[in-house]
Amino acid sequence: MLTHRQLFLQYIAQTSEMPLMLEPKSAKGIYIYDINDKKYFDLISGISVSNIRHRNKTVIKAIKNQINKYLYLNVYGEYVIAPQVKFAELLCSQLPVTLNSVYLVNSGAEANEGAIKLAKRYTGRYEIIAFKNAYHGSTNGALSLMGNEELKNKFRPLLPGIKFIEFNNEKDLELITTNTAAVIIEPVQGEAGVISPNNNFLLKLRERCTKTGALLIFDEIQTGFGRTGYLFAFQKYNVIPDMLTIAKAMGGGMPAGAFISSKEIMTSLSKNPNLGHITTFGGHPVSAVAALASLKYLIENKIIENVEQKGALFEKLMCQSKEIKEIRRNGLLIAIELESFDKVIKTIKNGLNNGIIVDWFLFNNKSLRIAPPLIITEKEIKIASNKLLLSLK
Repeated sequence: MLTHRQLFLQYIAQTSEMPLMLEPKSAKGIYIYDINDKKYFDLISGISVSNIRHRNKTVIKAIKNQINKYLYLNVYGEYVIAPQVKFAELLCSQLPVTLNSVYLVNSGAEANEGAIKLAKRYTGRYEIIAFKNAYHGSTNGALSLMGNEELKNKFRPLLPGIKFIEFNNEKDLELITTNTAAVIIEPVQGEAGVISPNNNFLLKLRERCTKTGALLIFDEIQTGFGRTGYLFAFQKYNVIPDMLTIAKAMGGGMPAGAFISSKEIMTSLSKNPNLGHITTFGGHPVSAVAALASLKYLIENKIIENVEQKGALFEKLMCQSKEIKEIRRNGLLIAIELESFDKVIKTIKNGLNNGIIVDWFLFNNKSLRIAPPLIITEKEIKIASNKLLLSLK
């Protein structure tokens, strides 16, 4: 009889030539346990998904209650589905008044697809401006917005009308014109290796978009739901986008995403033509109720209040190593730069041996990704940091 590992290699499509082959049996809190009951500190949260811990009891309870009522219904804005409505109401209560209409989807890539589609429909323009070293997903449209040629060249032709400018380069903002439908940006670049905005760059971007009539889309798929020490990073920088895209931590571990805009802008998808954007599973009742429970938990337990303090402790402890060339941090999103990709891979493998899970960034392979569940304690940070320091040697 074949093992799960053999079946995995035989039947599951591989995304790399050398998968890590970690075989989980269970997960709880900030830990993953493998089939041999070895415990691992999950320091990446499934890439910023498990912000409120693995198997959060509040989320699980909400899911169980929902599956006893109904699973699938027609979800794309025709039926009044209570979990969708309650989640959208709570989410919008945390956002500026101009972000008051929520379109629920399945993932971050789908949220960005919907957002650029909406921008074209509303403005009547087709040009989209994105940023070098940006990541917005792997579907065809989202891939077109990716600011890395190496990862997308083999999949051309992609969408026309896409231009790229440099993050934090004020001169490049002049390339935003009255031909531009939208500018899409990660307020903190994730896969570039945690690059934060400086010199009021986001404010200047906002001013340029307002002047030219281009819509400003903030992709907060990785930064959202507390990762940077605010519910959303745009609140940290006091810049309000015209659209917000979210996913990852949104569903508390369930697949969920959304794009949010004003009622005025969003309404353009409902007419000329009708059903301008539809989805079969976006806003699935189980995902929606999980998202509601997750957001409630995040707010009511004041999880976000301690994120900056925890991130600073991680940074302080990691500064002890001479192997580290630079640390870039925004809340509990941390990049630890080493001397080479080989050193990063070696550290990742050493980390698994030492019971920690870390990762690297798509567009910065010299840096380790640290993005643990936000509920990690100071004691756990100290233990995990010691394990990581040991793995660097």
